[in-house]
Amino acid sequence: QVQLVESGGGSVQAGGSLRLSCVASGFTYVRYSMGWFRQAPGKERGGVAAITSDGNTHYADFVKGRFTISQDNAKNTLYLQMNSLKPEDTAMYYCAADTASRSWWSRLHPTYAYWGQGTQVTVSS
Repeated sequence: QVQLVESGGGSVQAGGSLRLSCVASGFTYVRYSMGWFRQAPGKERGGVAAITSDGNTHYADFVKGRFTISQDNAKNTLYLQMNSLKPEDTAMYYCAADTASRSWWSRLHPTYAYWGQGTQVTVSS
């Protein structure tokens, strides 16, 4: 059974940083995609960043240069380093995983097979 558990959310002031973590268990696929998504109240869930098993990364335009996605395969952990946070980054952040190395045009689509419960990020001005 695949389980994704996020942590690292919290409240910060604009300009601050946070690092989100997602520990994956029961997910032992050689080829995969993992991503971070976010959903603010009243808005649809959207892609933030994604990474594939062969190391390709993809970012939403609104986080390029500020967020970095990475993975530690030895720890089965996915990370999202978030710098220069803005109030509009406030949302619930979700980790997701899929059993395929997605093409670039689908990496940020919220159609992944497995999802975590989310971790709240709040950025105040």
